[in-house]
Amino acid sequence: MMALDQALTGISGILVTPYGDRGDIAPARLAPILDRALAAGLHMPVVNGNTGEFYALTTDEACTMVQEVARLVDGRAPLLAGVGRGLRDAQRLARASADAGAAALMVHQPPDPFVAPRGVVDYLKAVSDASGGLPMMIYLRNDAIGTRAIADLCAVPGVRGVKWATPNPQKLAEARAACDPAIVWVGGLAEVWAPTFYAVGARGFTSGLINVWPEHSVAIHAALEGGDYHGANALIDRMRVFEDIRAQEMNGTNVTGVKAALIAQGLDCGPTRAPSAWPLTAAQQTDLDRFMAANGLI
Repeated sequence: MMALDQALTGISGILVTPYGDRGDIAPARLAPILDRALAAGLHMPVVNGNTGEFYALTTDEACTMVQEVARLVDGRAPLLAGVGRGLRDAQRLARASADAGAAALMVHQPPDPFVAPRGVVDYLKAVSDASGGLPMMIYLRNDAIGTRAIADLCAVPGVRGVKWATPNPQKLAEARAACDPAIVWVGGLAEVWAPTFYAVGARGFTSGLINVWPEHSVAIHAALEGGDYHGANALIDRMRVFEDIRAQEMNGTNVTGVKAALIAQGLDCGPTRAPSAWPLTAAQQTDLDRFMAANGLI
């Protein structure tokens, strides 16, 4: 299996959560999607991420997802497992992830309206303890806490990486400079932002496209690793329509676009759960169909 630090600098593929006909989770439907992505070169599958509708799942469902996805991965790649929400739920999910054999935890930024940066330090320590010390990646969606606070989070024992998901490359550069050089900074806004983040020292990126067109994500990663920014941007331009669809309605079609594309490929993972948008509008679906046909994906 690829070493964790190497996997972190690759593609973190955020897997969808499939639902069955009655709306219950149906993890077995991920098998062909995961097999295709790993065969294409996916470095690290991620379960219970935002493309996996983490906040729409119950904690029981999230525990089942990490158990079942670990079984489907079957040691072919390091598995990154998302944990979060209230502290007790995060601790329970951290324990379940460790028991399932996850290689590391991706710790969602706490959604509580009253979050103190020093309280997040305590949160990370408690999650780490619950997992028995699994390595952690911090999922940073709000950099307003400031560089000093980010450095404090990265200094928590067990933190190995940061998924940087804010469109502020200069703040990313400042945070990198303030932290241990061993921390891996991962572009957390998918392929479109990856070249910008690479330019200030990030390595690797997260991807929802990996569910639908993994070969393309792998090609973008290879171009960036080779310093071919022109080639990477040309590849990104080919999939920009897909990301534009996902960004509509205040990002409320983020997972909708991925699941609609999978249905078009005959890999039905069900709808998204409210409050995500479902289905795509007629105009959005037309754009998606054109994108899929133009790139030989259907």
